[in-house]
Amino acid sequence: MSDRIHTLSGYFHEYQKSIAQPEEFWARVADSFHWKKRWDKVLEWDFDGPDVKWFQNAKLNITENILERHLYTLGDRPAIIWEPNEPDEEGRTLTYKELYLEVCRFANVLLGKGVKKGDKVIIYMPMVPEAAIAMLACARVGAVHSVVFAGFSSTSLSDRINDCEAKMVLTSDGNFRGSKSIPVKAVVDEALEKTSTVESVIVYQRTKTEVDMKSGRDYWWHESLEGVSAENEAAEMDSEDLLFILYTSGSTGKPKGVVHTCGGYMVYSKYSFENVFQYSPGDVYWCTADIGWITGHSYIVYGPLLAGATSIMFEGVPTYPDAGRFWSIVDKYKVNQFYTAPTAIRALQAKGTDPIKPYSLKSLKVLGSVGEPINEEAWHWYHTHIGKTRCPIVDTWWQTETGGIMVSPLAGITPTKPAYATLPLPGVQLAIMDPEGNELTGNSVEGNLCIKFPWPGMIRTTYGDHERCKQTYFATYKNHYFTGDGVKRDHDGYYRILGRVDDVINVSGHRMGTAEVENAINEHPLVVESAVVGYPHQVKGQGIYAYVICDMKNRTKENLVGEIKDTVTKIIGPIAKPDKIQIVSGLPKTRSGKIMRRILRKVAEGNMDNLGDTSTLLDPEVVEQIIEGRVE
Repeated sequence: MSDRIHTLSGYFHEYQKSIAQPEEFWARVADSFHWKKRWDKVLEWDFDGPDVKWFQNAKLNITENILERHLYTLGDRPAIIWEPNEPDEEGRTLTYKELYLEVCRFANVLLGKGVKKGDKVIIYMPMVPEAAIAMLACARVGAVHSVVFAGFSSTSLSDRINDCEAKMVLTSDGNFRGSKSIPVKAVVDEALEKTSTVESVIVYQRTKTEVDMKSGRDYWWHESLEGVSAENEAAEMDSEDLLFILYTSGSTGKPKGVVHTCGGYMVYSKYSFENVFQYSPGDVYWCTADIGWITGHSYIVYGPLLAGATSIMFEGVPTYPDAGRFWSIVDKYKVNQFYTAPTAIRALQAKGTDPIKPYSLKSLKVLGSVGEPINEEAWHWYHTHIGKTRCPIVDTWWQTETGGIMVSPLAGITPTKPAYATLPLPGVQLAIMDPEGNELTGNSVEGNLCIKFPWPGMIRTTYGDHERCKQTYFATYKNHYFTGDGVKRDHDGYYRILGRVDDVINVSGHRMGTAEVENAINEHPLVVESAVVGYPHQVKGQGIYAYVICDMKNRTKENLVGEIKDTVTKIIGPIAKPDKIQIVSGLPKTRSGKIMRRILRKVAEGNMDNLGDTSTLLDPEVVEQIIEGRVE
């Protein structure tokens, strides 16, 4: 049974129902799933705790709702189509029946290696079908998966392993990305030198590069599957049992493990997928994200597969072997819904329209944008050249913490407006707050975006540190979840997301805490202190601008800047490497020692006319020096 909305009046009707009677609304949506035991109570909540429970005491396994539920009706339908990095390498297609058998076999491998319900498993893998199989096999046996983007450094990986006390790591020998072959197992080996909880590592052979295999700890994926039965009964899980932990960058140096649970996440990811993309049975859907991010979890794996959809997984990058790669894949598989990031759109826009010309793109019905607000210029380019002005663009706003899309047009139903996420999904109760904590009502208002009522896909806690969850999301505004984003509601009641209002930078749709980047910069032996801010970047949306106080020690500025970038790459990964580094003699600080990032942001943006009052600073002259030394 589909809960798809078909008309604009249908959307408004569903939305009103979901606000007036939220528990009845979500119970009706949840009824279409297979539950081993129905819930006693739909919702219990307290944002002060925070303590939120959906579908209390219900029993289920999310993989039965992906696999068994579709086995007899959709067994031969493609579940995952995999497109490899090299265009001339043969891809793979897994039907729902084949996926079922693969997941059951790998679930038995996990059980055979002693993985039990509640154990934590780290997945550090390239974009191969086995990564999705690994996620589902963990969910099937009741283990909690934590996927770490395979571009993160060994330090980032060991931090995450230690935080959740992972028992197992699933990885690969290497990873193909564009023209590069990247070592993956070597990074895991380095990370495991700084951890003590991992008992076994299973290595998928992708690049066939030579790797060190530690006897008694490391096992080859293909050897582990030899002779393993596909008979496997899914573990019975409680609706509020942990499904996965996904680490996101915070405003402190330590990454925070966002916790999602089985029942609510299942209901919300499928409902939002079907409605936003207006998915019809038989459509071919492609989200270009990596499974290391929440977008990959909700809209490559869980949402589409719960809906019985055909989901494409792509191993490569949009510009390899040339800037027409995305469009060749769209034509090759006759893609109907295409979901990507503004960063990718802008990078392809910079290559002009010649790479698009060889492709018809006539299968496309819906275009989507995710990760950050899309700027108007990119929106128009995407709409004109990719959608040929006939495909609606769903500009989706959501977060790792929300579990699924919260504000978005429903494709072909909601009238769109460039750079606007438009309207909330049914069940999503938004509030715009002023700094004093008053809700701004009516239209043509601007403030901080909050949510005032729970939704099934929401964060439950930050792993091992509930107080951090409370302080980050629920302490700023009483009885509200604070998103950390600014927002404008225009005269039509449409929402436009204005970006972060806290110390987080959105780089290519991936959130980086300024503190985390600063901590990495400060690891360089010659760095005395640093301050990091975001600035507008033509391709990435936001770039990282670092102000660094150094002891030069006979180094040239160029050498030192290069070394600092290498340090950040080694500690966090290339994604966090500063775009611009300015060596400074001092930082603008208040008399209490607080760095005035507002001033640093303005300088990085080149907006020197609007610095505000600098007379209260400890040393106002430092601002003049910073302006003079600004890196173009």
